[in-house]
Amino acid sequence: MQPLGIHHLGVAVDDLDSALSTYQRLFGARLEHRETVPDQGVEAASLRIGSDRVELLAALGDDTPIGKFLAKRGPGMHHVAYEVDDVGVAIDELTAEGAELIDESPRRGLFGLEVAFVHPDAVHGVLAEIVSDG
Repeated sequence: MQPLGIHHLGVAVDDLDSALSTYQRLFGARLEHRETVPDQGVEAASLRIGSDRVELLAALGDDTPIGKFLAKRGPGMHHVAYEVDDVGVAIDELTAEGAELIDESPRRGLFGLEVAFVHPDAVHGVLAEIVSDG
């Protein structure tokens, strides 16, 4: 798999508004997009910092993936997202390399992106997301 680059860094936060304020004040971050996705149990904000992107993720409940992450690990780095031309092709290549995947086929992610997740055990403890504009 040949990523185009890092699309964003995902950060789990307890309070999205507070985190937004902090990133804007300390790093000059600009809000690119904010969205609530009830079926994924998350409210997310995409921030531009220079030419790069940070995605802040707040749980809509304790029983959601981000809610469980926050309960187990607290706020902090959640995932690294790698941009690719085609998520389906990337999944096939990762599978051929023996990587353990969470998603075996592309799905629609936040902000209309096509995504798939690679299990942290396959990437030395860090959840990896593969993304494309679909």
